[in-house]
Amino acid sequence: MAALSKSIPHNCYEIGHTWHPHCGQAFVHITHGALAESLRIYGTLYLIAAVLRKRKLDYYLHKLLPEILQSTSFLTANGSLYIAFFCILRRILGKFYFWTPGFGAALPASYVAILIERKSRRGLLTIYMANLVLLFCITAALFMFFFRCKDGLKGFTFSALKFIVGKEEIPTHSFSPEVAFSKIDRKIKHREEVSQLMNIIALTKKLVDKVCKRGPRHRCCKHYEDNCISYCIKGFIRMFSVGYLIQCCLRIPSAFRHLFTKPSRLLSLFYNKENFQLGAFLGSFVSIYKGTSCFLRWVRNLDDELHALIAGSLAGVSMMFYKSTTISMYLASKLVETMYFKGIEAGKVPYFPHADSIIYAISTAICFQAAVMEVQTLRPSYWKFLLRLTKGRFAVMNRQVLDVFGTEASKNFKNFIPKLDPRYTSVSPELPIELS
Repeated sequence: MAALSKSIPHNCYEIGHTWHPHCGQAFVHITHGALAESLRIYGTLYLIAAVLRKRKLDYYLHKLLPEILQSTSFLTANGSLYIAFFCILRRILGKFYFWTPGFGAALPASYVAILIERKSRRGLLTIYMANLVLLFCITAALFMFFFRCKDGLKGFTFSALKFIVGKEEIPTHSFSPEVAFSKIDRKIKHREEVSQLMNIIALTKKLVDKVCKRGPRHRCCKHYEDNCISYCIKGFIRMFSVGYLIQCCLRIPSAFRHLFTKPSRLLSLFYNKENFQLGAFLGSFVSIYKGTSCFLRWVRNLDDELHALIAGSLAGVSMMFYKSTTISMYLASKLVETMYFKGIEAGKVPYFPHADSIIYAISTAICFQAAVMEVQTLRPSYWKFLLRLTKGRFAVMNRQVLDVFGTEASKNFKNFIPKLDPRYTSVSPELPIELS
């Protein structure tokens, strides 16, 4: 049990920024490392998102860079302000308590940082569940149901789902085959008047058509040019390719760092297990969702929004190919956010200003508390992210001293003892540590 009310007399150099005795210089080091990593992360993600969303030239010229810099500033501030408040609290309180190195410093830092980020990106954050596949199945089912409902989703979420599952699954009211047939007939006549250019996608389409031959298509299905089998296969190929390319793009910076020292590592850019895992996840999600939707239309002879609940739930099993806490929790938080704002619009839920920012700050502070006091309980992927963001400096905290609080802070750092300059220390390393 941690000694919550106890304290230790060490200064911030002895506990936190052990690589440099001066707080200002340590702040600069963290800021520099966080800025470089944040710029790499958001530069890549925003560029990929812009390409996938088919942004126009005006966006690249006037909006892309400001959005990258704003998100980069948010993440950089989260790291740099943490070390700043770490030192400020030590100076104000004169000593360290159990809560100050982690939660105490991270809470104000996270809250200030999230206010820098765009409001549209301030998703509600919650504690993650152990069973990611089940969580993703439930989240996917509800998201796809809202996607199919009229005015169910708006903005980026709607655009992203439209891109993933295709415009054929755009929300409509429940309708019968008779109504659908007239719409399909008009669409077919219009499509026949439009000439298509021969390209790689068209060649792939022809190849798939030969494999699938001429299969059946229900009159409620809106994939006018394809039978149901071909529709599902094409959906898998399309999103598998997107997932594969995304992973390749994310690995480009690290691969090119070894361009001259280890040229053979460039092969891992294209042939890597994670590339295929993300592709399999996205491809199977789309194909299962589309296949289930088509099957239900055949069975019920009707296209209904409720089909999306079943199809989305079954498609969630695709998470088995790419078990990602980040994806599961981000989508779960966005679902909570969507339902919360729908409740506000319906007058059923009260509106709490800055609720998303407060929850983000508390959630992040809890994670930082674990990163300082109980690294063994932290999610490995999040710990690696913190190390990248701080250029490894989060691992050089003096956790041997923090063991007195009873959380086994140094459990994963048994052999690490920082080399401190005795001119800047307040407690002799030879003296036993006592709680006050």
